[in-house]
Amino acid sequence: MSDDPDFTKPPPPSHYAPYADSVDSEAASEVFDSNGSLLSGKSGQVYGIPESRKIGVMGAVFLILNKMIGTGIFSTPSSIFASTGSVGISLMLWAVAGLLTLSGLSVYLEFGLAIPRSGGEKNYLERVFRTPPFLVTSVFAVQMILLGFSAGNSLAFGRYVLLAAGHPMPDGWVPRLIAVICMTFVVSLHAVLPKWGLRLTNALGIFKVIVLLLIVFSGFAALAGCRRVPNPHNFDDFWSIEKGDGFGGGGAYAYATALLQVVYSYKGWENANYVMGELKNPQRTLKIAAPLAVVGVTILYVLANVAYFAAIPKAELAKSEVIVAGLFFRNMFGESMAARSLPAFVALSNIGNVLAVSFAHSRVNQELAKEGILPWSKFWASSKPFKTPAASLFLHWIVTVIVLIAPPPGPAYNFIVNLYTYPGAWINTFVAGGLIYLRLKKSENWSSPWQTHILVAFVYLLLNLFLAITPFIPPNSDWNADGYPYYAFPLVGIAILFLGAVYWVIWTKVWPRLGGYVLVAETIIDETGEVVVRYRKSPKEDTTIASRPLLGDTSSAPPGYGSL
Repeated sequence: MSDDPDFTKPPPPSHYAPYADSVDSEAASEVFDSNGSLLSGKSGQVYGIPESRKIGVMGAVFLILNKMIGTGIFSTPSSIFASTGSVGISLMLWAVAGLLTLSGLSVYLEFGLAIPRSGGEKNYLERVFRTPPFLVTSVFAVQMILLGFSAGNSLAFGRYVLLAAGHPMPDGWVPRLIAVICMTFVVSLHAVLPKWGLRLTNALGIFKVIVLLLIVFSGFAALAGCRRVPNPHNFDDFWSIEKGDGFGGGGAYAYATALLQVVYSYKGWENANYVMGELKNPQRTLKIAAPLAVVGVTILYVLANVAYFAAIPKAELAKSEVIVAGLFFRNMFGESMAARSLPAFVALSNIGNVLAVSFAHSRVNQELAKEGILPWSKFWASSKPFKTPAASLFLHWIVTVIVLIAPPPGPAYNFIVNLYTYPGAWINTFVAGGLIYLRLKKSENWSSPWQTHILVAFVYLLLNLFLAITPFIPPNSDWNADGYPYYAFPLVGIAILFLGAVYWVIWTKVWPRLGGYVLVAETIIDETGEVVVRYRKSPKEDTTIASRPLLGDTSSAPPGYGSL
């Protein structure tokens, strides 16, 4: 190979982790989805985006920030305090979650800078868990499609709109209808006017920072005595644990559940990893944008919680459910137009989260479809007619609307929050364990421009194991306090991961046996210059199976691939 990279040809076979003998890319250029529809090669699908629409450093910062700052910081502090009953322990959990986030960010930076492709965890898991073929891809795909919804923040948007209008409604069909309208607007904007979608995302990112700063500085004023309510004296006995009506009474289960909800509030720090293919100079952009966004949000989160405790009495805070920010505004500014307008600002923050999540997750859905993993992949992978992932956005819309409409009114919100977050703990566990394996196994030839200290990776692994296991510990209080057994959400979350394994059996075993073919993976260079995998069907008598790439192993990749 010459010194100049030739991205019109695949990398040499030594770059692959072969399942069998390699296949000539020209001969295996037709790729089909799980239904047998022609997906790439002769189909002429083009997925690249214009350079003018790629995202720079500040755009990536706001993409991360908008997903991190959604409904969590404005709603879950009440349930965190109700579970722990302690001001000190609550603030400590927010700090611990910040450290968890930073350790996870380091792990994802190492993977993302070594494998600068859209798709996030999909690429990292595929790099590590290559046997049995296609299993980890199937599990990730089912988890991402079914649980990558925007229902939580869409529903919070509807609730805060009603609160701003003077009609608070914690749950019911009216806020859900508003949530569906919100989701429809977001998906339509990203599909038809993608530039304006990103501009609105950036504008709302700036707006979110302003709202949080308003809360923080109002909290400082509350500490100085400037509030509409008497001093709640929440900091007088910092570590005391409240018990009684509205409090969970502490215990391992309560703390684990609280920490899980705090992690949900930080969720989104990995958002830029999902869209690496749409970043300008992706490795440099990710290395700057991700730490900047995460550190800034962590500081704002801790200070915002201090502000809440400075203005809201304990009993009121513990029972406020999802309107804690609204109570804070009321106690600080009174029952006035200001108190109604500030919840509207929070509603705008929620829609900013929906914009960021829809943008990133639709790109992941499209990556899965481009590789032929999903049924009707040709449709979901299409960029027509606006050169945007409109079909994948529509898939994201379908799942979100089902989640919004299907659960009956009641304790559905907390269940959705837990269900959305819990399987991610298992995914992150395998990502962290995979990085430790790559670092310790010299034969893997792992290298990355970013090096995570091995102890940081172990901390991230152990914390995610804690989040994955402790929800099974029985609570000290009623086992059905939330309207369903305490073990319901982790069992359902694990069941969804196992559903991915079931899909793998159907996709790679049942359908091929019925159809008289075998499923193989082909490594190609796509039109954007990325090393990618396409899945295709081959007759049973054809024993030549295409090779799978050893993603992240840059030792024999084309010059410049996977390096800064």
